[in-house]
Amino acid sequence: QVQLMESGGGLVQAGGSLRLSCTASGSILRINVMGWYRQAPGKQRELVATITKGGSSNYADSVKGRATISRDNAKNTVYLQMSSLKPEDTAVYYCNNQYAGLNYWGRGTQVTVSS
Repeated sequence: QVQLMESGGGLVQAGGSLRLSCTASGSILRINVMGWYRQAPGKQRELVATITKGGSSNYADSVKGRATISRDNAKNTVYLQMSSLKPEDTAVYYCNNQYAGLNYWGRGTQVTVSS
């Protein structure tokens, strides 16, 4: 099993920035592609960004140019830096790890962007 613990959410004004962190523990050999997803009220969970162990990243169109995903493999930690935040970025942000077809999820951290 892989356990994921997110931190860094909160209330931010529109135009502001924040940094989310997620540290993985447990079966660290299963730590592989890590990423962030988000779910707004009444909507499906959606991809924000993912990053491989080698550092290759992928972003949703909605956050391209405003988000940067990075990871520290030595610390088993993935980060999401977001800027120019918009009210529509309000959601619960979930950390994810993908390994051998399995998805591991954190409990989520709330991000609220006020207008």
